[in-house]
Amino acid sequence: MLQETLLRLNGLDNLAEPIIVCNIEHRFLVAEQCQQIDINNPTILLEPIGRNTAPAIAAAALQSLKHLDDATLLVLSADHIIQDTAAFHGAIDIANRQAQSGKLATFGIVPTDANTGYGYIKSSKEGADGAYKVEKFVEKPDTETAQSYLKQGNYLWNSGMFMFKASVLINELNLYSPDIVVAVGKAIDNATQDLDFIRLDKQAFEASPSDSIDYALMEKSDNVVVVPLDAKWNDIGTWSALYDIGTKDKNGNVIKGDVFTEDTTNSYINASNHMIATIGVQDLVIVDTPNATLISSKNKAHKVKTIVQRLQQQGREEQFCHRKVYRPWGWYDSIETGMNFQVKRLHINPGAKLSLQMHHKRAEHWVVVIGTASVINGDQAFTLGVGESTYIPIGTTHGLENQTNEQLEIIEVQSGVYLGEDDIVRFEDIYGREKS
Repeated sequence: MLQETLLRLNGLDNLAEPIIVCNIEHRFLVAEQCQQIDINNPTILLEPIGRNTAPAIAAAALQSLKHLDDATLLVLSADHIIQDTAAFHGAIDIANRQAQSGKLATFGIVPTDANTGYGYIKSSKEGADGAYKVEKFVEKPDTETAQSYLKQGNYLWNSGMFMFKASVLINELNLYSPDIVVAVGKAIDNATQDLDFIRLDKQAFEASPSDSIDYALMEKSDNVVVVPLDAKWNDIGTWSALYDIGTKDKNGNVIKGDVFTEDTTNSYINASNHMIATIGVQDLVIVDTPNATLISSKNKAHKVKTIVQRLQQQGREEQFCHRKVYRPWGWYDSIETGMNFQVKRLHINPGAKLSLQMHHKRAEHWVVVIGTASVINGDQAFTLGVGESTYIPIGTTHGLENQTNEQLEIIEVQSGVYLGEDDIVRFEDIYGREKS
């Protein structure tokens, strides 16, 4: 969806490379997603901790002001579906004119039903040049209130998309939420370069209030206009939203993956890991991943946030550990873990190279399953083809490289008394990661 968000802007004039704000754990995935669609020089700001949308947007604006002459920023979420690109571009043109005049422009979605899942924006009934003054922002309503909004005709769904000049945003934030500007400004000033990423200073960024841009600014400023957008928009904030936009079968089910259904209706079923079979159920969300399985009624799927909070409270690793982990050289998938062993599938991109390293507490056995591997094992250097393998004893210096233009995959079997990712001594690393 990040790629779709970026590609949706094709055809607009005077676009600079994007500024992407993401959590530090997602950095390699974001970089790879950009490379796959030929966006080769994005600015990727890494948040050490999530502080909501106001600090994230402020960081992008301040970073922009360091390198560009007060650019106009189009702020987009990476989890939106917009099917009518032409209508979207038309709304951007209107918002851009408002931004050039010093306004904070937000995009309001023309409602198609009395939806209680979105906040609303009340606009003035008279506008100019396709934009309307915002009278107020309102929280997610109950059904009766949402129906009233729909009848009145001047209430729009709050999309969370914006357009403004970077200087205007910072000046307005200084008026209404100065603590955010101070903290994020320090985080930018003390940021460090890490490969192709910019790490925001952790101590400074954590000091910022954790506020949404609506609460920190938009609800307080009298300089906000709304541009109505009717472009078949959907905010994919929940699994049930994926059901809403998905293609239904004759029983009203949205099916992804290896699924067998019997007497099953109006459900979203996503089998990305195992085959799923259902009998006699309706109105469910069922999602199976390598990490966990979610089963929920469709109308309660938004409460997955509550489960995440409980995982955090209990210190469960499922809240942050995923089987598939991205690295600058590619990714690995932890296939199986047991007492004193772990099996991984390593995917090394063309031209990529793991660090020259050793481990104190584990041995490794590599088997090539796709491509050709260039290997260092102790004082030997050699290549391995499909089906060939090598054993790396504990304490042995080793390295792995893909010198070809094809993908390389190996199966790595680790054995030892401790298999943690911190048992690594790096001697050489082309990505600038810390040596031990």
